[in-house]
Amino acid sequence: MTLSGPILSGMTGFGRAEGAHQGWTWAVEARSVNGRTLETRYRGPAGFDGLERAAKEAAQARFQRGQVTVGLQARRAEAAGAVKIDVAQLERYLAAGAPYVATGMVAPPRLDGLLSLRGVLETSDALEDPEALAGLESAMAASIAQAMDGLLAARRDEGQALLGVLTGQIDRIAELVAAAEAHAAAQPLAIKDRFQRRVAELAGETFPEERVLQEAAALAAKADVREELDRLTGHVAQARTLLAGGGAVGRRLDFLTQEFMREANTLCSKSAIGALTAVGLDLKAVIEQFREQVQNVE
Repeated sequence: MTLSGPILSGMTGFGRAEGAHQGWTWAVEARSVNGRTLETRYRGPAGFDGLERAAKEAAQARFQRGQVTVGLQARRAEAAGAVKIDVAQLERYLAAGAPYVATGMVAPPRLDGLLSLRGVLETSDALEDPEALAGLESAMAASIAQAMDGLLAARRDEGQALLGVLTGQIDRIAELVAAAEAHAAAQPLAIKDRFQRRVAELAGETFPEERVLQEAAALAAKADVREELDRLTGHVAQARTLLAGGGAVGRRLDFLTQEFMREANTLCSKSAIGALTAVGLDLKAVIEQFREQVQNVE
């Protein structure tokens, strides 16, 4: 099964696969949770040393972030186990009973009775044939890959759900930026009125013209939020591009969220009217919600 393409992916999910080969049956479960990097943990039966590597390679081929846990439980049918007769133990039993057989105290032992004695029969679950072991490991590794494909599909399902949420939040940010632009247009006049009142208050004091110019320049700079609004608009466009492109964009979205918040904070600090401040606070709230959801994106 091949799953490819630039699809947005989450980091939580579950996949399961089962298999059987050479008298063995097994089940593989793969699950993942959020993580800043890719970390793969494997648990499985002893004697199959190549499976941990197979699990890690399967994860690396599909994921870039997240804590992935792979568990494999295997069982061998009793009838399929390798059976051996411990000849030395059998001879010890025969030697110990020989005097009693020779004197007629007991009847000669039967084979079924001898085989039932403790330690005569040995059953081993370990595969001693290297080729058989390699074939079994290969079949188990295929099931690990199948479980990983199921996990990948689940993570992509989560990504599609996140895409709708994140797109809606970006749309809301764009609406608030547009509202901020509308309010910002009224800000210079409000600051001018405030400056005129300030000058009137200081009319009776010695107030150098240079100081007046400094005050006017400071207030004018405070009124200019065009740069912040342009950056926010650019961030909105970049976020939409990342979401549309899909793939492992979680880190870039996380960085972009920091840039969003930086501009929103500056916008609020420059605000001189209540309406613009209110929009700025709403903007910060939506950006924080966006940031929380981005933590789930691969």
